[in-house]
Amino acid sequence: MPRDASETRARLLDEAERLFATRGIYQSTVREITEAAGQRNTSALSYHFGSREGVLQAILARHGDPLDRERARFLVEPIEEMATRDLVRALLVPMAGQLGSAEGRNYLRIVAQLTDRFPAWRVPEFHPYLRRILEVLEDRAGGAEPSVRRERVVNSILLLTAAMAERARAVEERLTLELRAEAFVSNLADMIVGALEAPAALPLLVR
Repeated sequence: MPRDASETRARLLDEAERLFATRGIYQSTVREITEAAGQRNTSALSYHFGSREGVLQAILARHGDPLDRERARFLVEPIEEMATRDLVRALLVPMAGQLGSAEGRNYLRIVAQLTDRFPAWRVPEFHPYLRRILEVLEDRAGGAEPSVRRERVVNSILLLTAAMAERARAVEERLTLELRAEAFVSNLADMIVGALEAPAALPLLVR
């Protein structure tokens, strides 16, 4: 790819990432992205990425692939014998590292918008280390029914991504943070472990 084409692609990717994080994935138009990237031709994004979904996948891969490799550093085989909190730590610490840069914070805010995709983490092309961690957590989650254990894992991902996205927004807007970084991660780990391991109780009556 010629240098100017690669620079154009990078600008489009950067601006799409910023707009997706601040305005919303589905609120940001292709025209807004191309104009923010300094491109007069509105087909530039389609040329480089195929579609808005294509640029979204490129953003997720740019951050998600290195994150998954980083998760591997926290895993000790066989991971089935690792403590639940250590597995949750392997999920949290790499994500928390994204809070240190504007690009990382944008990524966290984008991921939190993709809640409809969280139940699909079993698919083969999903990040392998993340998938393995979630599979182990599902096996040991509280609840006799597989559907209950799976629901606990999905809701734990929802909690993790929502908390990270809100922290990213607060950092970006220079708001006062009640918890220091270490306390934030430790507290979030406690909450997720508690949600996963809480004993199943009698069903509540729903009227």
